[in-house]
Amino acid sequence: MLHPVPTLKETPSQTAGPYVHIGMTPNFCGITGVIDADPGVSMLTPTTKGQRIDIVGRVFDGSGAPVTDAVIELWQADANGSFVTPPGRDSKSPPDFLGWGRQPTDADGAFTFQTIKPGPVAGPDGRPQAPHVSLWIVARGINMGLQTRLYFSDEAEANADDYVLNKIMDRRRRPTLIAQKQDGDLPRYVLDIHLQGPDETVFFDF
Repeated sequence: MLHPVPTLKETPSQTAGPYVHIGMTPNFCGITGVIDADPGVSMLTPTTKGQRIDIVGRVFDGSGAPVTDAVIELWQADANGSFVTPPGRDSKSPPDFLGWGRQPTDADGAFTFQTIKPGPVAGPDGRPQAPHVSLWIVARGINMGLQTRLYFSDEAEANADDYVLNKIMDRRRRPTLIAQKQDGDLPRYVLDIHLQGPDETVFFDF
């Protein structure tokens, strides 16, 4: 006679948990003395070449409420369209531009990156892609980090010919990746990220 097999409960999903800010940006949370500065908080140095810009936005959930515990990482090429090569283990010369940044969302779900306008890089077909940055978003309730891109509204001609944008079959969704430029002393590019809902941002499975 076979012994009855008990029904097992589903293993809880592993998410970023409610401690994303504490683990990834402790100084932002007021936890000081662990590290001098949160990794990725600054991407620029005094000798960084290129047009300085701000990339700003807010993260919203499916109901339109701001996501206050998200962390966004940004990856990009430099002004010449080249990605920064990691320094060697014994290097005493940090790069002029990191090409990577990390920012938490605040109580309004907002984030800001101070960076430079990236140059175009070659796409899979060998042609230049439109200038863009890659974004990675993690927050409580997200099982795997979400990956997307940000393009620039003043690069309309390049955007129209971009390899990745043209892979989005529904043209109505492409604007979810286009940051709108706001002129000022320092150009600002604004892009809100919607995790779900009618305005859901296009996310990629890389």
